[in-house]
Parts: sequence; C-alpha cells; structure tokens
Amino acid sequence: MASDPTPQTIPASNLDPGIAATLKRDDAGLVAAVIQQHDTGEVLMLGWMDDEALHRTLTTGRVTFWSRSREEYWRKGDTSGHVQYVKSVAMDCDGDALLVRVDQIGAACHTGTRTCFEGRVLPVSA
Repeated sequence: MASDPTPQTIPASNLDPGIAATLKRDDAGLVAAVIQQHDTGEVLMLGWMDDEALHRTLTTGRVTFWSRSREEYWRKGDTSGHVQYVKSVAMDCDGDALLVRVDQIGAACHTGTRTCFEGRVLPVSA
C-alpha cells in the first residue's frame, strides 16, 4: 500500500507561530524581502529570508538574510560596515513578500552603489 506524500514541513524556528503560519514561502522555504530606506522610500535591494532569518531581523534590530548561493545566514554590514538598522517590517497581503524599512549606513549593494538598482534602468516603450 502506497503512503500519501508527506507535505513540506517548515523547519523549526524561533519565529512567532502566528507569523510563520501566515507566510507563503517558495519551494526552498524562502520569502522575498524588499529593503527600503525608511525616510526617503528609496528601494535599496532584494534579499531572501527563511523563518529564522526573519526571526533574527525582528529581534536583533539588524537585517539578516539567507544566502541562496552560500547556503548560510548573513547580516548586512558584518564585513562591509554598511549596516541596515531595522525600522519596521511589513508582510504583503498574500504573505509571500516582506517590506523591510531600514536606516541604511553606506552602500546597500555589494558593488558599492547606494542601491542594487542604480544604473540598471531598462528601456520601456509606451
């Protein structure tokens, strides 16, 4: 007798169970996190968070991401000094994206630019 496939389980985390139940993660267990400068509205970058990265972001005052390439947690600014101090975190209406408003110190992009979108404007035809 074949057994039913086991549904994907959410890894254990210290994240509030109410928040965890509301999140809609991708197949890798991640949620997109848009990082925005709190006082200007400037969009700085996009990163990825799992439940533990979100928990660390909510409880430490610093933004923590999950690196998909290195498969490890990283905190913005630990090596560069370009720290992101958390001002607020909001979840979108579908629960599949986060808006993290920060006070960005220095460059947000690993290339050294203020935002990861600087100089990357694509042509749009109306």
